[in-house]
Amino acid sequence: MHIETRGSGAPLVLIHGFGVDHRILLPLDDAIAARGGWRRIYVDLPGMGRSPIGDIASAEDLVIELADTVRGAIGDEPFALLGNSYGGMLARRLAHDFGEQVMGFATLAGVFVAKHGERTAPPRTVLHEDAAIFEGVPGAVADGYRGFAVWQSAAGLENFIETVQPGIELVDQAGLERIAENYAFEVEPEDQASVPFSKPALFIAGRQDDVVGYTDAWRRLDHYPRGSFLVLDAAGHNIIGEQLGLVAAAVGEWLDRVAAFRADAPNGPRDRPASA
Repeated sequence: MHIETRGSGAPLVLIHGFGVDHRILLPLDDAIAARGGWRRIYVDLPGMGRSPIGDIASAEDLVIELADTVRGAIGDEPFALLGNSYGGMLARRLAHDFGEQVMGFATLAGVFVAKHGERTAPPRTVLHEDAAIFEGVPGAVADGYRGFAVWQSAAGLENFIETVQPGIELVDQAGLERIAENYAFEVEPEDQASVPFSKPALFIAGRQDDVVGYTDAWRRLDHYPRGSFLVLDAAGHNIIGEQLGLVAAAVGEWLDRVAAFRADAPNGPRDRPASA
């Protein structure tokens, strides 16, 4: 599985969603780097980006491959996780499977209910249209952004072209269709866990996200006593592209909580970072 590593410090594994690649998460990199002390490990999931699909045919296959990649990259170091969309579902699973090795995790427009027909999501809504921004843009790209955006803007379109469209063009479509037939885990990680996840967590959702919604995440509130749950207006499923400033600020605050948790943990470093 292809990974791209940036910076140094404690590992932070970043997992993108279904049908794109790691570039969709790169707009957050400057804000994370500014925090200091985090080695960002971006993965391309099988069948996406630069990772071949191999024999992967289900969510269970995929999460096993991802776990092996994480072990190969970080060994037994404590680490944090951040997942977007389907990557959020994978992050939830890894956070529980790796247990004490995980210092905390975050999901951005994360999948909490795998089956589309069982999700609670609002209807498709566009709050702002701007036809002028599509001048000279190829039709397929423009249509892709229109189908994604809740608030159309030149900056949002540029973000889509730079960080979303390249991943869309690289997917192994047949491979993803195979995974899509077995998209769910056999058991949800919260249901399998014997105790709540008591480390710093963050769940950010878009108020207008018609793909995964926001209330399904909220139903897991009691399982995450150290979790912050945020619902952002003027944000759909492309929450990073539409509310980058707020998402980056929330992720930064969560990273500060994770770093403080690590400092206070038994045998952990004693240098508590200052909050931004």
